[in-house]
Amino acid sequence: MKSVRDVLREKGPDVWCIAPDASVYAALELMADKNLGALVVKENDRVIGLISERDYARKLILQGRASRDTSVRQVMTTRVAFTDPSQTLEECMALMTDKHIRHLPVLEDDKLIGVLSIGDAVKAVIAEQRFMIEQLEQYISG
Repeated sequence: MKSVRDVLREKGPDVWCIAPDASVYAALELMADKNLGALVVKENDRVIGLISERDYARKLILQGRASRDTSVRQVMTTRVAFTDPSQTLEECMALMTDKHIRHLPVLEDDKLIGVLSIGDAVKAVIAEQRFMIEQLEQYISG
């Protein structure tokens, strides 16, 4: 089973972050521009939360707030689950399923080095299974 480090190596080093005092509108613009479902919220180079499309829908739209007048700090998720690069995808998928989350910031020596999404994990697992099937088919067909 692949590790988080393997997936990040394939995915690339980009991690998109936003400051807690930025507007939710700015966060949405960045998420749309980068085709992301969530951003890491950092303050003084420390991860303090995540803001996701889910946060926007549940904490802004449904409460009648305006995205230009609301700061990220007001709606971000502050109880963030983390992972480290040595964990397996299986462990991360179990954590994501248990916590009902879709994004896991990856920390190494207390430094943010990436974000693993449920999509990243599923894509990697499917690729691994596809490879295994191809190998088995070649073995069977001789």
